[in-house]
Amino acid sequence: MRKGLTALAIGAFALGMTEFVMMGILPDMAIALEITIPEAGHLISAYALGVVIGAPVLTIYLQNKPPRTALLILATWIMLGNAMAALAIGYKSMLLLRFVAGIPHGAYFGIGAVVAGRLAEKGKIAQAVAYMFTGLTIANIVGVPAGTYIGHEFDWRITFGIVGLIGLLTLFGIRFWLPEMKARKSGNIRSDFAIFRQWDLQLILMIAIIGTGGFFAWYSYIAPLFTEVGGFDAGSVTYLMVLAGLGMTVGNVLGGKLSDWLNPLKATIILLGAMALVLGMMIFVAESKILVMLMTPVIGAVAFAVVSPVQILIMEASQKAEMLGSSIGPAAMNVGNALGAYLAGLPIAWGYGFTSPEWVGAGLALLGLCISLILQNRKRAKSKKSEPRPVIA
Repeated sequence: MRKGLTALAIGAFALGMTEFVMMGILPDMAIALEITIPEAGHLISAYALGVVIGAPVLTIYLQNKPPRTALLILATWIMLGNAMAALAIGYKSMLLLRFVAGIPHGAYFGIGAVVAGRLAEKGKIAQAVAYMFTGLTIANIVGVPAGTYIGHEFDWRITFGIVGLIGLLTLFGIRFWLPEMKARKSGNIRSDFAIFRQWDLQLILMIAIIGTGGFFAWYSYIAPLFTEVGGFDAGSVTYLMVLAGLGMTVGNVLGGKLSDWLNPLKATIILLGAMALVLGMMIFVAESKILVMLMTPVIGAVAFAVVSPVQILIMEASQKAEMLGSSIGPAAMNVGNALGAYLAGLPIAWGYGFTSPEWVGAGLALLGLCISLILQNRKRAKSKKSEPRPVIA
């Protein structure tokens, strides 16, 4: 079991690295491709849009295949998509290839999470799924800073080439470590997509998109915030990305524990409020190197902690379509990635400086908080309706 989960975690590492390393090498890519930083931000959005389109389409196509076969197809796509990105010849081709590289992301995590659950011992499903996702958190501690350093000191193409090699390792790991499993026949497309008719699920997806958009508004332009406002040299960005990654890892654990202690919705409400607060604080301390070094892991922890409870809410609301429901969480959060990167890039393009994304991020977090409160009121109202009425003698 452990080897199979490790193979899945290697793929999660590759996807985490290719998704988040863009934030660290954004200025370098802007220079290399002769574009502005907001234009380079569109490369983040292109990947996210690939995730959004690929998650439901590939999941529906692959869910009736044996899981190992489906994951081998996705690992091959991860390998080739990033290898081709390393060979991009200009901005437009890179934009297209980032979109292509993003297509297997949501389906891999969706199918991988279901497979991890099937590999798990009785009563340890959550631990097995968490083990797979450690690849994503480790990517933010090791892969993203290393890729940032390589992209800055040498060439960003090498960074994407390395991700392609990790995709190759994933392919071999799945082929030789993941056991054969029988496909579980799912319902038809119409019945699977019927889960989206639920108002609660629609609200949860809005929370995932808008709330996590607050995180990506900050993280997408973190490198120029460090160098242009904080006064750090470009070489220091690598170490600051390590701090952000450590914060995200702590946040991943924090979000899960807070969800268990309270419940996923209450945890989401608290964390979105905290996200708006810390992003607002960053605006006023961004010129202090010491305070930036303190705030970076704090923001990473608070913002990334939202991911776990929101994912749980989505999975609870979509149990009738197991794999599709599992894949739409990453897809929705990548809509937030695209939304946050795009909206945060607008005030930069308008000349408001590199602290302006924090205003956008705080606003998105507050909007996500408002939607969470609406969902909470709906759940309370439904709970009251389901309560038995007292019998009057």
